Amino acid sequence: MIKFITRFISQYKEYFLLVLLIIVSLSALSSNEKPQVKRIRTFALGSFALFSEAVNSLFSLFHAEPSIDELRRENADLMLEVNRLRNYKIENESLRSLLSFKDTASYPLIYADVVSKLVNKIQGNFIINRGNSNGLKVGMPVLNERGLIGIITETSDNFSVVKTLYNSNLNIAVTIQNIQVDGVLSWNGNELIIKNIPTTYNVRVGDAVVTSDFSSLFPPGIPVGTVSKRETISLGLLHSISITPYTDIYAVDNLFVLMLVTSKEINKLEMNLMK
Repeated sequence: MIKFITRFISQYKEYFLLVLLIIVSLSALSSNEKPQVKRIRTFALGSFALFSEAVNSLFSLFHAEPSIDELRRENADLMLEVNRLRNYKIENESLRSLLSFKDTASYPLIYADVVSKLVNKIQGNFIINRGNSNGLKVGMPVLNERGLIGIITETSDNFSVVKTLYNSNLNIAVTIQNIQVDGVLSWNGNELIIKNIPTTYNVRVGDAVVTSDFSSLFPPGIPVGTVSKRETISLGLLHSISITPYTDIYAVDNLFVLMLVTSKEINKLEMNLMK
């Protein structure tokens, strides 16, 4: 190895000497502040820049195609841009749907954003950015353009807690729409269930489920979901029915609050106060 290095240096010693002299000359030029030397240095640097630009241009003619890394970087940039535009599109469509729903609803509605999601297996709650200062009260239903989401359970001046359908403490009186059968919808930690529907009723997968006329929490006819499965229990006498909500509860980012408290107990108390 040493012999190879020695032979290599001996063979190209003139070039090494030339490079060394150039380095020394450039060092001397760069450290000398005399006007004549400055002019030479300026000319030399300008000439070197032109030469470098010409070489790079010539080199690029033989390497016109971008490298794989550059193409990947451009693809990544394009992917991020497309994804950003897609998010804008989804947000725009969601807001348009919400506004359209608000225009056609028969109840006063107030728009709200979800600012926090407190969700575990049996307790699903949201916090929204509207509260007492916006006229919200405990017991007001919460929904979006697809269907029911939950109900207001606590309020402060600027925020409120929403108990969602995915909360085991929320039981809702509902109606299977096409056969007009009433039942109670509840969350068992895995799915929404209506229990104890007699098998004499022809419940079918895909049947629509809405809030019932007998509900003390919600006005009737709010879309809730569809029948996704039925299971026969109690010696073949009763059905346990699984419901898929119209709204993807976990994906909700914005919603409406129905400015109406339908609880009969609250209405009774308000009527007593007015006497």
